[in-house]
Amino acid sequence: MNGRNLIGNGYAEANTAAFKAINPLTGETLEGDFFPARQKDVDEALKYAVNAFTAYKNIDKDRKAAFLRAIANEILALGDELIERTCAESGLPAGRIQGERGRTVGQLNLFADLVAEGSWVDAIIDSAAPDRQPMPKPDTRRMLVAMGPVVVFGASNFPLAFSVAGGDTASALASGCPVVVKAHSAHPGTSALVGAAIQKAAIATGMPEGVFSMLFDSGYEIGELLVKHPKTKAVTFTGSFKGGMALTKIANERAEPIPVFAEMGSINPVILLPEALEARAEKIAEQYAVSITGSAGQLCTQPGLLLGITSPELTLFKETLAEKVAEIASSTMLTPGICKNFQSLSGGMLEEKEVTLVAKSSKTAEGAQNQALATIAEVSAKAFLANPKLKEEVFGPWSLLVVAEDAAELEAVLEHVGGQLTLTVMAEDNELLTYKSLLEKAEDITGRILLNGVPTGVEVCASMQHGGPFPATNDSRFTSVGSTAIHRFVRPLTWQNWDKKLLPPALQDGNPLNIWRLVDNTMTK
Repeated sequence: MNGRNLIGNGYAEANTAAFKAINPLTGETLEGDFFPARQKDVDEALKYAVNAFTAYKNIDKDRKAAFLRAIANEILALGDELIERTCAESGLPAGRIQGERGRTVGQLNLFADLVAEGSWVDAIIDSAAPDRQPMPKPDTRRMLVAMGPVVVFGASNFPLAFSVAGGDTASALASGCPVVVKAHSAHPGTSALVGAAIQKAAIATGMPEGVFSMLFDSGYEIGELLVKHPKTKAVTFTGSFKGGMALTKIANERAEPIPVFAEMGSINPVILLPEALEARAEKIAEQYAVSITGSAGQLCTQPGLLLGITSPELTLFKETLAEKVAEIASSTMLTPGICKNFQSLSGGMLEEKEVTLVAKSSKTAEGAQNQALATIAEVSAKAFLANPKLKEEVFGPWSLLVVAEDAAELEAVLEHVGGQLTLTVMAEDNELLTYKSLLEKAEDITGRILLNGVPTGVEVCASMQHGGPFPATNDSRFTSVGSTAIHRFVRPLTWQNWDKKLLPPALQDGNPLNIWRLVDNTMTK
């Protein structure tokens, strides 16, 4: 398998020491040598990206859409080879990877549709009023334009959908920005296959050389160099709080600070209201046993915090959840490092004197490595509020049940958990009015609030918000999932008193992409 860096429309020299991928399930070394990039490769990739930007930002929207669709088709054309390699590098089952491939292809086609339709540029025209007194009014026209080269960090937990051709790359390319991907070291073979598919699509559709590049690294050096590079205009990252804040700090300390759109983790609280538990405690427990443990808990929306008011029904919920979790077999985690971190954090939580073990999976996969046993623990609301450590994310199949004496204690807990990607409310209809104050506090701390469901599973659509107040993300105004993710990579630009023939098509008179027109100070649509 070719593991050289993809730069421009070709491969870079491979004269550095290679690294190999590891199967986390078996521990075996996988086929293929992958070569870490160097400073020279970073400079080359950004040079090509800058040159590509000059042409790519002005390419017709239909050609951009065709490029995105071609990427989707090339990924599908990889067939079983992609599925098998991704499974081998992640330890995830084939069904999960097939579903993720479908999501990846779906995202590319979603952004192709968005670009082809065109109204996302928010074109606005304020027509001139030369006879206005006491001063003439100029002709001003505004729309969103691409910012420049974007650096995308591949994520460990979604080797396809949040990686080389994932939502960050798809939305950046849709906006008119070239992309340089820093491939994740846990799945380099998967990245090589998908990266080559993107370059094949770029060549087939006549995109400028350098519209996409990809660099390998087995550590952190290349990522830091990419963020520091003066030609980088924006960065996306999905991972740990520590990693996201480190990249944000680097970007802010540049001579020209740039935005980093970092998704940094979430414990995704679930509020279990009394009447909902009275009506269906056992059913809710069954739902959450699956949601907590699915994909070994390695999902950014995994419900790591369960909140309830003490009652016999909450006790029934806890007992049923314990029973179901104990029956769930252990799961392979994505990397040895992630598994070690899970065991350390979950074990540390259980060592806290206020925390008690509710349940732990009793089934271990024989002979498999990097196995995580699903674990549920319990603590009182008072102890939770007094111990900041209990609010930390444990990435894996872990959840902490916080038991409050009343609604006031539940509200106090919400005030102290920080920003979240999701917050879920399990309630009967009449409870939504009874607990109005609690629900209003819930809205203040999350990007997506769910009713009577589970937070795992993120629909890719126009209305999705996958991003929440700090520390879930570093900028809650944006999403990394759904069509509005494109707004991370654009800025508004106004043209004043320009010859209409020289303007972008979206700003020319008679173009249906004009969203608003102001004539004689009267707004019309």
